[in-house]
Amino acid sequence: MPKLLKRAIIITIGLVIIGFVGMYFMKQNTKKHSPEETITHTAKDATFTVFYNRPYKKNREIFGNLVPYNEVWRTGANEATTFTTDKDILIDGTPLKAGTYTLWTIPNLRSWKVIFNKKKYSWGVHMDGTPQRDPSFDALIVEVPVIPLLNSKEQFSIYFENANDFAIFYMAWDRTAVAVPIKV
Repeated sequence: MPKLLKRAIIITIGLVIIGFVGMYFMKQNTKKHSPEETITHTAKDATFTVFYNRPYKKNREIFGNLVPYNEVWRTGANEATTFTTDKDILIDGTPLKAGTYTLWTIPNLRSWKVIFNKKKYSWGVHMDGTPQRDPSFDALIVEVPVIPLLNSKEQFSIYFENANDFAIFYMAWDRTAVAVPIKV
């Protein structure tokens, strides 16, 4: 094998290894600032699981600035947030089939659009910062009103509460929350 070809192969292998190691360390470093969380909730005979990363406020103006109004947000940080239901459900009165969806939102001052997308994405944004969401895979979009919070929530949080025949799916950060009603 010619010497030049050997060098080219060694350099290529070295660059690939450096790329994988660099991505690993970058991913680990971002997790320090926005740790991952998995929430599991059971309502009646349905189980919901949400995987997401929880960024901190850190004295920043969140909605309308860090998270712009009227633009798609990956709803957390790092990997795309996922929502899984093991049963067919109604989200704000609209059917959603059992399965795993990526969760996207479009925050606005008075309401948010909450988007359940059928496609799986390894990361929430492209290298240029634009969301990876492909709208042609949207399974459901609902719009829910904003709930102003009296106290600021330092870390982005997702949680559930049972209320009569509904499970309420909350997303909250800073002084803003939204509640998405789910009927099992």
